[in-house]
Amino acid sequence: MSGSSCCDTCTFYIYDEDYECYVCDRDLDEDEMSRFLSDRHYQCPYYRCGDEYKVVRKQM
Repeated sequence: MSGSSCCDTCTFYIYDEDYECYVCDRDLDEDEMSRFLSDRHYQCPYYRCGDEYKVVRKQM
């Protein structure tokens, strides 16, 4: 799922206690944010799979 934009599984999608919600930890510039909000097929360049067990499954 390389280049995906599913924020729920991204390493950089963290809980912010000040806002009391999940936010992206990467600072998207204005152009990137505009593309992200307007294009539903946008692939985030910062997406990194947060699945900790991915490596273990490869070893099996």
